[in-house]
Amino acid sequence: MKRNFVIVFLFFICFTQTYGQVQPPDACEETDSLILARLNQWQDLKFGFMVHWGTYSQWGIVESWSVCSEDEDWISRDTNLPYDEYKQRYFALNKSFNPTKFNPQQWATLAQDAGMKYVVFTTKHHDGFCMFDTKQTSYSVTDNACPYSQNVNADITKAVVNAFKANNFWTGLYFSKPDWHNNDYWCNRWATPDRNVNYEIAKHKDKWKNFCDFTFKQIEELTLQYTPDILWLDGGWIRPAWSVNDESRPWLGCRQQVQDINMTKIANMIRQHRADILIIDRSVGGKYENYRTPEQQIPKTPLPYAWETCMTMGESWSYKPDDNYKSVNTLIHTLIEIVAKGGNLLLNVGPDSQGELPPQAIERMKAIGRWLSRNGYAIYDTHPVFPYQEGKICYTQTKQGQTFAIYLLDENEVLPDKISVLNNGKRQTLSVSKALQRESKGTNAVVFKLE
Repeated sequence: MKRNFVIVFLFFICFTQTYGQVQPPDACEETDSLILARLNQWQDLKFGFMVHWGTYSQWGIVESWSVCSEDEDWISRDTNLPYDEYKQRYFALNKSFNPTKFNPQQWATLAQDAGMKYVVFTTKHHDGFCMFDTKQTSYSVTDNACPYSQNVNADITKAVVNAFKANNFWTGLYFSKPDWHNNDYWCNRWATPDRNVNYEIAKHKDKWKNFCDFTFKQIEELTLQYTPDILWLDGGWIRPAWSVNDESRPWLGCRQQVQDINMTKIANMIRQHRADILIIDRSVGGKYENYRTPEQQIPKTPLPYAWETCMTMGESWSYKPDDNYKSVNTLIHTLIEIVAKGGNLLLNVGPDSQGELPPQAIERMKAIGRWLSRNGYAIYDTHPVFPYQEGKICYTQTKQGQTFAIYLLDENEVLPDKISVLNNGKRQTLSVSKALQRESKGTNAVVFKLE
């Protein structure tokens, strides 16, 4: 994931000037009726499951970022080792990656029990290790250098996609545009001062073309081999010139180079193979960011476009043995607040080195599922309705016009005897029976149907 940056929500209007030039036609918002219809279907799903998993799970550290030499507090590494030695050891983790307890069917069943409707799986993070079968590099889980390559589920992405599709999930594939293992991105002839390409693109056009071709071919492999519903592209510092603005310019690092991989060409290829795939070119905006992805936050008000909050269940995207997990109450309230404001929640869990989901995550997924099994009618297939949220009360409405007020309960709180709600622009007082007050304790949130 992209770290340490606040997402700024912008309208990317065709005539808006950015980075000193007028945006090209491809910067316009999506207008294809097939994609817009598909986007509406995705918005009805409301709750998704994200999985950050890679060789880094063996060390229980932050995903990928420890090999980046930027001086950030959240980029931690073994400081007793010189940077080059650390990076060498990190990139050798493929030789010990052997998650023999990986059970994709169990993941899919747990996610289904949690009430989740779609999945986004990390096929490749910034470190370049591929969790899918690729012909573009040997740095993958299916290569003989990786001990797990001999397993029946060696193509982990295929196993995940098949298991979740069997449970009627939409499938999304996370893919990092930057690749720190690729010699045409981080070339070993030069130092790597930050997250960006480490050479002058104008001087080494052939190397940049090689990297663009590599990226194109890998995305084509993902599109053809796994037929996903969503391609979720991360690494927002790789972006065209028109999209660079005051918020994204610092991401370009010391060289301040525009790193354009020709998303128009990539998107045309994707849509030729499958016309209705949703493409998420994160933080770039325009036609190839079909929905936006605010990270680790709930917007204060509804947003005027399709969006999804991607959020960790704990504090880390990747597996961390001592991670601090959010409470069930917090997670259920988070889902309700996001849905009330028109968004989806993509909740992330990081499996451990053996491929198992942490027991704390499993416990919380089951608890969320129990609440949704009773109250999902006020969540799925709904849309926002004014006033969206008033303190502890969130509002949703079905397409048929049924409005719900959802009261968010604190831990061990019971409902008050009277609740004031706004219904069709009129203030209404709901009387709560003693029996419902007793039953409400420990239920996280209570749904009221408004007449």
